[in-house]
Amino acid sequence: MLLHEQDRALWDTNAIASASRQVEKAARMRRPGRYQLQAAIAACHATAPTWDETDWHEILALYQMLLAIDPSPVVLLNRAIALRHVAGPAAALREVDELAEALDRYHLFHATRAELLRALGRSAEARAADLRALELTENPAERALLTSRLA
Repeated sequence: MLLHEQDRALWDTNAIASASRQVEKAARMRRPGRYQLQAAIAACHATAPTWDETDWHEILALYQMLLAIDPSPVVLLNRAIALRHVAGPAAALREVDELAEALDRYHLFHATRAELLRALGRSAEARAADLRALELTENPAERALLTSRLA
């Protein structure tokens, strides 16, 4: 189940609060590392009362910091997802398309691209991207999601 579809009322708020305190404690050390930044991104998602109240500007800023430590194509892809929520799907798609050569064999590249294309009303291209993502994954949950999108 995708994050935006989850019922946050079922989440363990005590565990989230405890983890958030640990992220804040690590941030006070002012020596951010890869895992600390990833945890901070997860905390932004977990502490938002609703999907619509997610602090995408903060997530985008954290991905920018993460890129300084880990300038990988996957981090760039995840940053583009955050960018979508700040600047729109067209801006995000421009960045995602720049990753085509590096991530052509990565199913989440194609699934992300499909979502952006769908948001822009480019249904045929979105379908092709979903089909490519389906070809590249063996994960049953991901295959089910992609198959439902294609139906």
